[in-house]
Amino acid sequence: MRFDLEVIASWITPGAKVLDLGCGNGELLSFLRDQKGALCTGIDFSEKNIQQCIAKGLTVIQGDINEEVCDYADDTFDYVVLSQTLQQVYEPEVLIKNLLRIGRKVVVSFPNFSHWRCRCQLFFMGQAPTTSQLPYYWYNSPNIRVITLKDFRKFALRAGFTIVSEAAINTDSQEHQGRVVRFFPSILATYGIFLIGDM
Repeated sequence: MRFDLEVIASWITPGAKVLDLGCGNGELLSFLRDQKGALCTGIDFSEKNIQQCIAKGLTVIQGDINEEVCDYADDTFDYVVLSQTLQQVYEPEVLIKNLLRIGRKVVVSFPNFSHWRCRCQLFFMGQAPTTSQLPYYWYNSPNIRVITLKDFRKFALRAGFTIVSEAAINTDSQEHQGRVVRFFPSILATYGIFLIGDM
């Protein structure tokens, strides 16, 4: 399993009801169901991902996460996971407020745009960075925003979200190995992971 998903899974309590937005091939949901007895649901836009999830016996919905979450009642889930998807969301504040309505806690993760590789490419090469975590060029990227760890903390404060826990991590190019970054995380972390709740 990807290292960032291992960190996220460590925050989920056994038996929890979990919604994973942009669930991909169901790697996290399968682990939570099999190892933690979680009641799991996923939403993804990709038909291929949905087919892989169904093959694993997961409950999934194909659709736009911004629209699908509106159909859930308040406090339907214990955790809602938005992993490596925030940078593709048009209205992040609206979406996160909706997620906090349907879930007691929300896990958000994203590539850290202030990582040293990004800084070096901007400073020395004068071009939009491409990294293992941000592999696209500016003209073909599905990412519509760039986010740093500090940006997200300021955003949470302004929007009225409480950061319950956070982890800055550095992963290898395959993302299966990694470590938690405790010193200079804004420069050395490839990803930020935040557990948030209402104030």
